[in-house]
Amino acid sequence: MSTSTIRVVIADDQGLVRFGLRKILDQEPDLEVAGEANDGAAAVDAVRRVRPDVVLMDIRMPGLDGIEATRRVVSTSPATRVLMLTTFGLDSYVYESLRAGASGFMLKDAPPEEIVGAIRIVASGEAMLAPAVTRQVIDEFARLPRPRTQPDGPPTLTAREQEVFALLVRGLSNAEICDVLTISDATVKTHVARVLQKLGLRDRVQVVIHAYESGLVTPGDAP
Repeated sequence: MSTSTIRVVIADDQGLVRFGLRKILDQEPDLEVAGEANDGAAAVDAVRRVRPDVVLMDIRMPGLDGIEATRRVVSTSPATRVLMLTTFGLDSYVYESLRAGASGFMLKDAPPEEIVGAIRIVASGEAMLAPAVTRQVIDEFARLPRPRTQPDGPPTLTAREQEVFALLVRGLSNAEICDVLTISDATVKTHVARVLQKLGLRDRVQVVIHAYESGLVTPGDAP
């Protein structure tokens, strides 16, 4: 087996959905279904046993739901990425799922090629979220402000990295950051990677959550 194979656990309480997803993934030479789970608790157990690269996690499941299961997966297996499955689109679950550590969202009825592409994206360490979703998280913070500390700022970042950090918090894409700072895409990617590494964060969406919850910015700072 190739070392580049992406191992996936499918977690959904509907057997037909799991069957359909398995059929899709079985067609891809670089994807392997390493396990299945019919609820959140079984998903957490499967991750402990097989240590997959990605979990396709249904949000609404009996017993332990997908959000709490995601929180436990991220805590016990930091290298495993979680891609949330939903029939509800960009609803109130987005915010809590991202706070729990999810790396993206995918509609259950999305075309097979989009589901496969999303798995590859999150497995590579990226977030499967459009900038519009990042902005939705910002809006949620503005609507539901939370208690926060007042630190001086991210002291480990260089001046340029702080500029990139500020633009990430505003929900800008890499292309938009390129335009604002007049730098190349490769340079933006390098700065984004360094920001994530220095702050110990998983992806750009976690940067937004970290910034607001730590008090580095407050609702109203980001236009």
